[in-house]
Amino acid sequence: MDPTSSSVIIETEPVRVIYTCYGGTHSSPVAAAIHLGRLPRDRVPAREELLSIPGFDRATGDGRGRLSPVGTDRWGNFVYVLPRGSIPLPAVRRLIAGTLAMCGRADMPLVIVDALVCLNWPMRVGGFLSRRLGLVFVGRPLVTWGTQRAYRCLVALVERVEAALLRQAPGAFGGTDGGETEREATQRLTWHDRG
Repeated sequence: MDPTSSSVIIETEPVRVIYTCYGGTHSSPVAAAIHLGRLPRDRVPAREELLSIPGFDRATGDGRGRLSPVGTDRWGNFVYVLPRGSIPLPAVRRLIAGTLAMCGRADMPLVIVDALVCLNWPMRVGGFLSRRLGLVFVGRPLVTWGTQRAYRCLVALVERVEAALLRQAPGAFGGTDGGETEREATQRLTWHDRG
């Protein structure tokens, strides 16, 4: 068999997809749930559907900086949520890259996705009231309504991530197939603007 033929399948390591936001209780778990098929893409979910997502508006204590596995997507990629507090995204990226390098895994396929780009004022205020001040009876309805308003943005964000992941197959972030490198893909998939 010719090793350059298109019938050759290149096995790649699963990508680690990390959705990150401030507290890890609203935009990032919803984005992760969309990515994993636990929430619909064709409609805005009802309040009860959002509240059924593990961790949605339920974080207690300070979980910032704790990487939480959420599941495995249909392509075998691992999906995580990372609450980062006010730490800038480039610093998070450098910290993760440095940790992986120390473990001898600097080549691990990784995509860090800023779910804060979909955050709106009702989510921000509702999350603060519910999680920080403990006023759940006021904050939770507000953050849930805000999440419903931001839902199309979150679906679009996830679909952009998935499209980029699919474009990388079969050389997922390895750069061996003429595609972009992990660094280029991570930078492209890490959005800072709110435009």
